[in-house]
Amino acid sequence: MALDGITLHHLIRELAPQLTGARIDKITQPEKEEIHLHLRSQGQSYRLLLNISATAARLHLSQKNKKNPASPPMFCMILRKHIEGGKILNIEQLGLERIILLSVQNYNEYGDLATLHLYLEIMGKHSNLILVDPQSGTILDGLKRYSHALSRHREVLPGRQYIAPPSQGKVDPLTNEEEWREALFQEAIHERVVDLLVKHYAGISPELAREIMTRSGLELGTSLDQCGDIDLSRIFQAYTQLANPAFTPNLEPTLYYQKGVQPTRPNSLPTAFTFLPFQIYQGLPSQDFPTLAEAVENFYQTKASNNTLEAKRGSLRKILQEHLQHLSKKKGIYEDTIANAGKSLKYQRWGELLTANLFRLELGMKEILVEDYNEETLPKLTIPLDAQLTGIENSQRYYRLYNKAKATIQKTTPLQEAVESELTYLNSVLLSLEQASTPSELDEVHKELIEQNYLSGKHHGKSPQDEGKKTSNHKNRGKTPKHGKAGYSGKEKNGNKNSNKPESPQPKVYLSSQNHPILVGKNNRQNDWLTLKKGRPQDLWLHTKNIPGSHVLIPLAEGEEFPDDATLEEAAALAIHFSQAKGSTLVPVDYTHVKNIKKPNAAKPGMVIYDTNWTLYLTPKEEILERLLASEAEEIPQNHE
Repeated sequence: MALDGITLHHLIRELAPQLTGARIDKITQPEKEEIHLHLRSQGQSYRLLLNISATAARLHLSQKNKKNPASPPMFCMILRKHIEGGKILNIEQLGLERIILLSVQNYNEYGDLATLHLYLEIMGKHSNLILVDPQSGTILDGLKRYSHALSRHREVLPGRQYIAPPSQGKVDPLTNEEEWREALFQEAIHERVVDLLVKHYAGISPELAREIMTRSGLELGTSLDQCGDIDLSRIFQAYTQLANPAFTPNLEPTLYYQKGVQPTRPNSLPTAFTFLPFQIYQGLPSQDFPTLAEAVENFYQTKASNNTLEAKRGSLRKILQEHLQHLSKKKGIYEDTIANAGKSLKYQRWGELLTANLFRLELGMKEILVEDYNEETLPKLTIPLDAQLTGIENSQRYYRLYNKAKATIQKTTPLQEAVESELTYLNSVLLSLEQASTPSELDEVHKELIEQNYLSGKHHGKSPQDEGKKTSNHKNRGKTPKHGKAGYSGKEKNGNKNSNKPESPQPKVYLSSQNHPILVGKNNRQNDWLTLKKGRPQDLWLHTKNIPGSHVLIPLAEGEEFPDDATLEEAAALAIHFSQAKGSTLVPVDYTHVKNIKKPNAAKPGMVIYDTNWTLYLTPKEEILERLLASEAEEIPQNHE
């Protein structure tokens, strides 16, 4: 959702008292398309963010401090030269267009007070931030520069005349219903009213147009020719309440989220923001804010954080998928090698049968028909011969072929097992990567890949001698001890002895229907910590059987052997939900006490073994999972610590 003209009007009206008269103490450009004005007004400090990106152009006050480049970009230096230290005289919106004008007064190079205009143009991919000298009307510079080769309407280059973006020809807010209707009937009456509202009236976005239609009690697909006088009057009343700045309502800024999302949960991604509660979003989870500026900041900052999170996730996913593809090819080669060698194991029997029939073999024979005494029915078997070899030489030849095949299988089988183990491990890491919901959880996946030699530790505190190492150390991979049952997750254990002691992982905590805590690890580091450090001997541990997934722990009191049946079933449902078996039916889940869990030496992160366990088969119910996920708590209740 982008800032429409009406929402922008309310935002500027809210910000103007804070920004007017503010002193610009500092100007920074932390990102290519983003400028921060550090302001001081009446003893208060503010940070005004001005962004011109194609999908998130906006302005709002920001509390987030971003890292700046070592040397400021050119446009930042131009702004510092002309308006740093200046005072904001006024901030206004040009009509209901998405153009904001900041008037800044400052001393020029001659020591005289001068006023400059800073235009923020919010126009999708054509958004820009332009500094203009209003006396001459010339552009001092723009954050985006372009010539007539890119825009036939105007050039944005230093020294050129500033020309406002072309008008869209929309009607300014109308308070007279007859004039409003006249504007509405400019087009063919068979068009949808919701489209005509966006097309003809300034400041209205598609979301706002849909809300106007909803508040008027009409269907969104209603066309103009289907509306009578009463319908048009109701549409005009809704338009007046929502889209006419002359009738300014008391703002109730609101963020909306998708169904099932908890607004209070960290990094919950909102889908829309509004200056009033919108009926079109009725029933969706929502969060109220005291000011529109805070709602806008939360919406865009969360969106930006999510974009950064997804970009890093995509980068790590690509690396993992490349390794998985490479390992899958190796596994196929090993399987084919073992299968082909297996076909040659029959040569041992042929050699034995030839040895038993040496008296019948003569030089020059090409084959011999013998009885296979290894089977009760003594079937006839034809064995090919090399006519140039004697009987004993033919027998020895088959023994050699058998021994070669046997040696091939003996050498290749451990390699195949190592590749399969590594595939299982990397699939578990991929699972934890997809389940990561915070930057810290993604960082843990990243660090694990570094520690397991799948990534270079160049930027993560590795010693200089480690820099030259290859990112793929195949000799050190896949050497997991052979064990029958294992639980893989997908995260790391911290092995950096030179670093400060890391903070304890924070596994997810959910509450069962019986108000019993259930702990879930989201990655290998959390899984190892949860099982080997947090878990007590009597606690119950769960994991999907032979399927990569999270470790799940049910804390139990001393002397308590098992939790209630509902808690056990719900913990198993969580184990399935946070595994590769998510969405499957009748999934086997192993459960045992922590005292039965062991971690072999040199085992991969997140891998444990156990030989005493029970197994239940479960198809998680959607309503139970929804309630469990909604019960997420910040920490374990004290009575269960």
